[in-house]
This record gives sequence, C-alpha cells and structure tokens, in this order.
Amino acid sequence: MMHSPENITVHGQSKTLEIGFTDGQSFRIPFELLRVYSPSAEVQGHGAGQEILQTGKRHVTIEGIEPVGNYAIQIRFSDGHDTGLFTWDYLHLIGTDQDKMWKAYFERLEKNNTNRDDPMPEKSGAACGKH
Repeated sequence: MMHSPENITVHGQSKTLEIGFTDGQSFRIPFELLRVYSPSAEVQGHGAGQEILQTGKRHVTIEGIEPVGNYAIQIRFSDGHDTGLFTWDYLHLIGTDQDKMWKAYFERLEKNNTNRDDPMPEKSGAACGKH
C-alpha cells in the first residue's frame, strides 16, 4: 500500500519527527530511531545480514530534510549521515513498528556487548568504497 504524508514536522526539542498520513494515522518518530534504521547502504549493508549496528546516536538531530520526488525524503543528520532515502511507506512502517524496532535494536546491542551511547567503531579499510 502506498502511504502519502499530509504533514511533516521536525520537533527539535523532543527530537522527534512527526508525520501525518492521508489515511489518518500520525506518528512521532525519535530521531535516534530514524538514524539507527536509516535505509542507506551504509547502515543496511548490501543484503541481509550485512547491517551495521549503529551506536552513539542518542543525541543526533535533524539538520535538514529534502524532498525526493513524490515518494521520499532525504534526512541530513547532525552526525553527517545523509544518504538514506526514507520513502513514505518506510516512514509509515517505522511509525507503526516503533516498539518492535526498538526491541530489536536493544537486543542487537546486548548481543554485541555494547550500548547505544558507545561511539561508533572506526571504519576499517575493508569497506566496499561505494559510500
């Protein structure tokens, strides 16, 4: 199903993105959740199992949002990340599944013996070089 936004509001103080859809649903999505689940290859990898666990993003802010056609936005985060295209359907999914996504994120942190405030490890030279 194609979801269309009616309004998008950045709430800097509460660090949430509020998005209302034409189907009547509205969500407030924390910046941190958007950042750790960015749809970019830098975060998601190039296939299942290649996801890069994001840490140190609790205090990330949104510095800008640019529309991409009629189907997505590109968010520029305060840590310099700006390569993910957040489609309307993906934003709706994040809004709908926030609790599930937070739970999965915390489970991954625990499994990797880290916490959400740890800094990201330095990138090694083994990256694919495409981002």
